[in-house]
Amino acid sequence: MKAKLRSLTTAAVFGLLFSLPQLSIAEEIYDQPSALAMSGDLVLARPALLVMTVVGAAAFVVSLPFSAIGGNIGDAADTLVVGPGKATFVRCLGCTNGRKPKVHTDESVAAN
Repeated sequence: MKAKLRSLTTAAVFGLLFSLPQLSIAEEIYDQPSALAMSGDLVLARPALLVMTVVGAAAFVVSLPFSAIGGNIGDAADTLVVGPGKATFVRCLGCTNGRKPKVHTDESVAAN
């Protein structure tokens, strides 16, 4: 009985030791875009993405009969219309990975 308890305790300790480093690197990544990144996104990227959304919508309409036959209308819509649309209208200005920057509030600063 003691040997079984000792082996379970050892396994639990080693499991925790190996899992704690993974928890420390599992934090969220937030973009803090610069003014240059925001300006470039506004002037260059957003108009290009808007054009891609319109062209993707036209390509989706053209490919719709073939997508219907193949049974992948949803996949075609996600790739040709929804993806560029989200990158154009939902992504924060200047962000590259689609996440919104972390906003510091008085409560979060006081908690730290």
